[in-house]
Amino acid sequence: MKSFSVESFNLDHTKVIAPYVRLASKTTGPNGDIVCKYDLRFMQPNQGSIPTSAIHTLEHLLALYLREYIDSVIDLSPMGCRTGFYLLCFGELTTDTVLTALLKSLQKVMETKEVPAANEVQCGNYRDHSLFGARAYARMLLDHYNFI
Repeated sequence: MKSFSVESFNLDHTKVIAPYVRLASKTTGPNGDIVCKYDLRFMQPNQGSIPTSAIHTLEHLLALYLREYIDSVIDLSPMGCRTGFYLLCFGELTTDTVLTALLKSLQKVMETKEVPAANEVQCGNYRDHSLFGARAYARMLLDHYNFI
């Protein structure tokens, strides 16, 4: 059996100071494509977490809005610990570029009136959303970074 290293298992979560954006890993595929994983940390590990309805709504909104600012997005996935998200992109971006795109996207969350794809056809748990909660966590990061 081939041995793999899981980057997040090697991260000392007791030393994390959230919120932040960091380059978590950079991989070159067999055809030379570079794929980078960014850690978009909202909450301090083991001290807080985003409720499922709020993180689910943020996932829907950020999956759309980040693509408006970053052309190379592959995927956005919530962390199982619910302290943030992983963003996968083709190529390497600066963390400042990712952070700016995140903050601009969170500004759009604050203006959102309806959660896209929150219906039984497009979402596997469409009843578990909270736009109010998503806005609260968006506001928390926007305030932290003094991004108006």
